[in-house]
Parts: sequence; structure tokens; C-alpha cells
Amino acid sequence: MGSSDESDRGARAPRRLRCAECGETYRDRWRCRCGAPLDFAAPPTPEGAAPDSGSFDVRDGLWAFDDFLAVGDDPRARVTLGEGMTPLVDADAGTSDGAARDDDAPPWNASFKLEYVFPTGSFKDRGATATLTRARELGVERVVEDSSGNAGAAIATYAARAGIAAEIYVPADVKESKLTAIRRAGAEPVRIEGSRQDVTDACVAALAEGDSGASGSGAGEDGDQSPTDAWYASHAWNPAFFEGTATVAYEIAYQRGWDAPDAVVTPLGHGTLFLGAYRGFRRLERAGWIDSVPRLYGAQAAGVAPVVRALHGPDAADPDGAVNEAADGIQIAEPVRDREIRAAIDATGGDALAVTEATATRELDRLHAAGFYTEPTCAVAPAALRTLRDRGEIGPDEDAVVPLTGSGLKG
Repeated sequence: MGSSDESDRGARAPRRLRCAECGETYRDRWRCRCGAPLDFAAPPTPEGAAPDSGSFDVRDGLWAFDDFLAVGDDPRARVTLGEGMTPLVDADAGTSDGAARDDDAPPWNASFKLEYVFPTGSFKDRGATATLTRARELGVERVVEDSSGNAGAAIATYAARAGIAAEIYVPADVKESKLTAIRRAGAEPVRIEGSRQDVTDACVAALAEGDSGASGSGAGEDGDQSPTDAWYASHAWNPAFFEGTATVAYEIAYQRGWDAPDAVVTPLGHGTLFLGAYRGFRRLERAGWIDSVPRLYGAQAAGVAPVVRALHGPDAADPDGAVNEAADGIQIAEPVRDREIRAAIDATGGDALAVTEATATRELDRLHAAGFYTEPTCAVAPAALRTLRDRGEIGPDEDAVVPLTGSGLKG
């Protein structure tokens, strides 16, 4: 799609980062010295009308939307496995009378975006391809990440593709299938006892010990992170990851003929897909490629639903007094970008709701019976869609898109 030739792109330096809280900019750093997350100072927006979707060349997968991406200006620096352009399908096609096949539940009446067909089996590959591309642009030699599994497997795989060493901090009880994926990619898993937050804390502590810019000591000019140190490829903090997840919005719009749906429902932990979708649809609107941004809804795990708690109180966040253990991939008690998540909900007229384990388990069975072999965590989003339809928050005639985020092969 590009608007400039390859030689011009190759000459461009990596884009600087900016703190929305205090305004300070950096060449690179995993968070601002004020403690806030960073984003790209000048993310691109293409000029001109949307291209004809019938003739748009998508052979480069998500990189077909490079004019919207703040990384990978030089195509030769891209770390890619051909990811992107996942199918967008009618959720109810092929079922008897449009109903779920295993019970009397009503049809989903939605389109499913099959994110589980990515190279590592989850949508996290969107962020990993962009993050490791940024790492290569900066000359990074070693990356670290903390993850409950999917992001770690994605970062490990794309680090292997880039020839960059990786250490992945994971919970001690991480699923063996995800641990195997990390090891097979040549990365070093570091198992941490305790909560998901304990895993992040251990990873950040390792960064600080390595003088990788956690507090400015040992960093480069203006406190920038040195590429010779361990580089934090965090799916929660690293702005390149969100550049990658924003491509889900570009693909949905393209697959619908540059028409945004009325609503998008995603799982919601750290908000990597939720915020990526929000940023992507906003850029499409600014570019004039779509008319409006869809309402965004986040489905959280009951018992670990901080956004729901902030919006609707403890009873809504913990409706049955138990943690949704099945949705282990989104059990994030303190999302890094919590304020940004709530701002996106407010700006789009969306919402967040907590899904119990019993509800998610029933929905997982329905998904499998309909031919969608997903992992348990991603069942919370179609389950939330049913609730939102029942409440009338998403009308019966409104278009809804639900990304199915992880493969059932991951356990």
C-alpha cells in the first residue's frame, strides 16, 4: 500500500516515543521516567481516499497496511511469518436454522474474526511481528517479556525469526503447551511462583538489575534504553505491540468494504487487542476511510475484572463470588493502560462486563460444537455478546464482530 518508495523508507530512523502524561520524548525506553506508558510521537496516517477493496493487494498480510504502521518503514527490517488477514466469517453459517448445535441458545448473529489461525495460534502474533521489527530497527540483541503464555510464545517465535535472544517470564503453573512453544523457539522460560503480577514484577526487576533503562541508570542519551541491554518486549507496555494489534481494525474494515461494524467485542486483560482495535478504528476514521468508530466492549474474567469494578462496582466484577479460572489469559488485576481502556469505552459508548467461569465454559462448548476450536479464554467475548444482545445494548439488527483470539490446541 505504501506512499513512498523502499529507498526512502530504508533511510528513515526509528520513530521517537512520547509520554502522554508529561510530554517527554525518547529515542527508545520501555516507560517514561514519570512512570507512564509511552506511545509513538507521530504515528502515521495515510492521505487520500480509501483504496478500492476489490483491488487492494493483501499478499503482505497485515503489513499490507504499512502506511498506518509506525514500525517497519524499511520492508527489509520486518520480522514476519506471513501473519495477518485472518478470516472474517459468519458465526452462524452452516448451523441448523442459525442456532447453536449443542443446545437451544440463540444464534450469535455476528461475524467471528478467526485470530487463532496465526502462526503461533493467537492474535498476539500481530503485536509480536511489530515489536520484533521495532527491536531489529533499534539493533536490539536480547529481549525479555512476561506473559501467561500466548504473548510469550509469540515473542519467542518472532525473536527466533529475527535471530534475537529471548527470555520469557511466565507463571510457574503455565500450561505445558505454551511452555513447550517458548522452549522450541529457543527462548529461555523463567518460571515465577505467585500471581500474574508477581511474574511482571520479577521481569521488571530483572530489567532494573540489567540497567536497561528502568530508572534511567545505565541508559543512553536522555535516559534512552540502550540496544545492548535486555529490551522489554512487553505486550502491555511496548507501543510497537499496539501498532501490531491495531491492524485487526484495518483488516475488519477492509473485509467489510471499508465499513466499520456497529460493535466489536473482545476479551479484556491488559487491553492489547481492545486498545489496538480502538487505535486502529480511530486512525481509519481520521484518514476518512470509515465513517465512525464502532462501540467497543471488553469481556473480563469474573473475579479479576478491574475495569468492570471501576465502572460498575464490585458486584458486577464478581457476580458469583468466584474467579473465572478458565479465562487465565486475561486475569490481569492491574492493567497498565487502565485509564486508556476506560477512555476508549467512554469515547465509543461501549462497556465492560465480567463473565463467569460457568458461562464461559458453556460458550466454549458451543464454539467447539459449531466448528470453532478455540482455547477457553476467548470464549468470554462471544459469551459477553450474548449478554449484550439480551440487555439490548447491542441491538438485534446491529452488526457485531468478535475476534476469537486463541487456538484450542493451546489447551
